[in-house]
Amino acid sequence: MEIFWYIIIAIVLAVFFVLDGYDFGVGIIHLFMAKEEKDKEVIAKSAGLFWDSNEVWLVAGGGMLFMAFPTFYASVFSGFYLPLIIVLWLVMFRAIGLEFRSQFNFTMWKAIWDKAFGVSSLLLALFFGIALGNVVRGVNLGGVENGVSLYEKHYFFLPLWNGSFSPTHESPGIIDWFTIIIGLITVVTLAIHGANWIILKTNSSINTNLKHVIFKLTIVQLVLTIFSLGIWQFLVNSNSLDNFFSRPYLLVFPMLYFAALFGLFRIHKISDGQAFTLSTLLIIGGITSSLASMFPVILPSTNTINESLTIFNTSTSQYGLSTAMGWGILGFILLFVYMIIQKRLMGGKIDDMDYGH
Repeated sequence: MEIFWYIIIAIVLAVFFVLDGYDFGVGIIHLFMAKEEKDKEVIAKSAGLFWDSNEVWLVAGGGMLFMAFPTFYASVFSGFYLPLIIVLWLVMFRAIGLEFRSQFNFTMWKAIWDKAFGVSSLLLALFFGIALGNVVRGVNLGGVENGVSLYEKHYFFLPLWNGSFSPTHESPGIIDWFTIIIGLITVVTLAIHGANWIILKTNSSINTNLKHVIFKLTIVQLVLTIFSLGIWQFLVNSNSLDNFFSRPYLLVFPMLYFAALFGLFRIHKISDGQAFTLSTLLIIGGITSSLASMFPVILPSTNTINESLTIFNTSTSQYGLSTAMGWGILGFILLFVYMIIQKRLMGGKIDDMDYGH
């Protein structure tokens, strides 16, 4: 039953990063590349028409985590309290930027909310990547110092950073050079995804230029990926590839990631829909590869005193898991129906659709 809920939650979170991921990417592109007002308006609209429905998946994922793995939920929401508050503020400013920019037709007004939308999107992508970096790197569960736990074994506290800025420190911070690399990979991934979404859904004047940008970002993505894999294996976690050796069928996930990555090098020769599909598979491949490398661990411990958090030692009772199954499946179906209807209503190019006036 734990594995069932683990898979369901992984799917929900993957869908969130695919759907809201293009919103983040659109914001990044909007910040750096949208120069003319007509492009700014239509690019903002390509995110504004969808962002609120896309974030339903994050709410659903959080609710399922609370229901199925309450110990893990309590641990990460207390240990990552400060960055989660930062993320909450960034989510608010991104939404406000989208909803407010067209309320008044003043250049200064639009410029302020355009920056709010773009900067918050960039920082959200960075912070979500840093969060993934923390999960794969591990945390000092129990707050062990000199062999003694300062907290309960499943709790931890991390500063934003520490003096060493190193992922191998006994008590690492949330931000170190390894998590920054994972954050940059996430920013590049979502920028590619957002650019593909803009090309797919709009007739923006920068669409042709965006394809050149995607090609260059794909090169950066490949370099960062290889670099991070080497660091992860040889410096951060020497056991990071063990699952792939013991369970070779899990190799399908990194193969999916690299197939999508190399496919994006053909951005000038494939259709807009194919390009967006490839960036979608890139996100799914990256998330599933990370989860597969850790399974059944969901939060590694960086010390040898307290064991890592797994889907088995953080789950609720079997009665709770089984009782929630019926309602969970129903909710899952409703989520998909909601998504399908909304995407059909907003099908095709959105340049002439009304939003925010």
